[in-house]
Amino acid sequence: MTTKLKCLLLDDELPALSYIKVLCEEIPEVEVIKAFNDPARFLEAIPHLDFNLCILDIQMPGVTGLEVAQYLTDKLIIFTTAYKEFAAEAFDLNAVDYIRKPLQKDRFEKAIDKAKKALANKVSSGKKQALWNTDKGKTLLAFNDILYITASETDSRDKIVYLEDGGKTTIKNTSFEQILNTLPSQLFCRVNKKEIIALKTILHFTADEIKTSVRLKNGNTINASLSEVYRDDFKSKIKV
Repeated sequence: MTTKLKCLLLDDELPALSYIKVLCEEIPEVEVIKAFNDPARFLEAIPHLDFNLCILDIQMPGVTGLEVAQYLTDKLIIFTTAYKEFAAEAFDLNAVDYIRKPLQKDRFEKAIDKAKKALANKVSSGKKQALWNTDKGKTLLAFNDILYITASETDSRDKIVYLEDGGKTTIKNTSFEQILNTLPSQLFCRVNKKEIIALKTILHFTADEIKTSVRLKNGNTINASLSEVYRDDFKSKIKV
């Protein structure tokens, strides 16, 4: 599991956004995945991006950084703002740090150091399983036992999970985004609108198809289509 900070930036002011990007690029352990100046575009993009840290401006038109943070389950967050009155709310959301604008380089680097330590702690003590609401009731599934997830053909709100032991279970009434926010991002990848695969199952792949080691009852292996929307994330995870 990587300890590199893979960062998304969100600030509606372009000069501030550019400056934060420059500060990040000066720190070797930080990789800026993408920068946004529009909260709506940020929220649309996050299901398709592999990241573990967000640097969010709080005061933005339409939606605040505090509201955006509600969608960032299990991600590290650093808030930036010109207003000190938001500090308590920021820390209520378990933010790594809260930096006042105008940003100072040394203060920014301290916040990044906190994020690095927080990520290292997550890596060393990261959970290995999660409790899901399934067709069998509340079910504890180990991440290593999950091979493949696809939308149910009878109800798209449900997701069928193929397991290491050859069995299947159904996660009830949940979205792919919610599932991805729970799964370790370095072990799984969404490859199209209807499928998530465990990276360990990959046998071969082309620009638009992935052959996995997951076997159906008839003995056939599962082939998943790789859509253009998710191709860059897939390639980054398998280091292509």
